[in-house]
Amino acid sequence: MEWLGLFNYWVVVVLMMTGFYVVIAQGNLIKKIVGLNIFQTSVFIFYISLSKLEGGTAPIYVEGITAYSNPLPHVLILTAIVVGVALTAVGLALAVRIHEAYGSIEEDEIQAQDEEDARNT
Repeated sequence: MEWLGLFNYWVVVVLMMTGFYVVIAQGNLIKKIVGLNIFQTSVFIFYISLSKLEGGTAPIYVEGITAYSNPLPHVLILTAIVVGVALTAVGLALAVRIHEAYGSIEEDEIQAQDEEDARNT
């Protein structure tokens, strides 16, 4: 039953490997973006899990309390969430532009069109 105490780390590992698998195994660009977001979420959960101190409270001074949780990882994750949303938006914009240029968002079809264009020139 000791593994139940590490439940959040198991969730991190499962999410990380799921996101990694989606990025590696899928040829669809939108699915790859979703896989990257899943992977990114696992990193967020990992950092937040590390910052929680057993018996710790919010870092607000109160007499008699000596254990405080570190607020820095939470602040960093808030910044990372904003950056992640921006990167997702850029990735989706690139996927739309690729679809306009090639008529597909499948990697193998895009590569085949590029190879055909290279042979024709």
